[in-house]
Amino acid sequence: MRYLKLLALFWQTSLAARMEYRTAFALAFLEAGLEAAGKLFGVYLFYANGFDLGGWRWQEALVVLGLASLLDAFFIGVFNPNLRRISEMVQDGTLDFVLLKPVSSQFWVSVQQFAAEGVPFVLVSLGLLGYAGAVAGLDAAGWLRLGLGAAAALLLAYAVAFLFATTSIWFVKIFNVVYFLNTIVWTGQYPVQAYSRPFRIFMTFVLPVYFMTTAPAEVALARLPTSWLLVVFAVAGGVLVLSRAFWRFALRFYASASS
Repeated sequence: MRYLKLLALFWQTSLAARMEYRTAFALAFLEAGLEAAGKLFGVYLFYANGFDLGGWRWQEALVVLGLASLLDAFFIGVFNPNLRRISEMVQDGTLDFVLLKPVSSQFWVSVQQFAAEGVPFVLVSLGLLGYAGAVAGLDAAGWLRLGLGAAAALLLAYAVAFLFATTSIWFVKIFNVVYFLNTIVWTGQYPVQAYSRPFRIFMTFVLPVYFMTTAPAEVALARLPTSWLLVVFAVAGGVLVLSRAFWRFALRFYASASS
């Protein structure tokens, strides 16, 4: 409960500060809508010309696109604004103050800010995911599987992004690494089966994009058994534990501003 209260305070304060620019917030809705329309059109072009994406029907491919859009929205609203600041805090020494606080430093650097412009993208992506599930004909169990799969996907995306951001302890000039990861994750907007075998291996075992978009969609659509949700959560949980251990290890090499 203590951390939930802190999270609410962080995001309330951050949104209040950013909502000062209300025109930019309103334009973000337009941008989010146009981007979603462009994504839909991009998938439509494949199927309009008789090309399917790795054996996936149009309605099924939309579920993968919806999950990828949701991940992208959280990168915009939460991951990018916070994780890229780790590099800045290392450079100017303000990470010292975070480490002295009586809360988890990983929690603090991960959620301290929330970009108001991310709200329209989250809402539009949820609408896109809802539309995709509806046209795919998901039943109540399918919607539940989709919700759980989306939660696991977000957890995994955060854990991988935090792993990359932690390298800023050593390489302070790579603050754009989270944006790079965001671009790589966005390749998951199409089912992994649509890519060549070498890239499928990369997206499954090197950067687990498969478990962020395609696998949750396959479970929701009953293309994989429900037990695969445990696999997705196990991968997400494993990478999260690894990110926590890697952060603690990296802090041993952090030279504070006062040292």
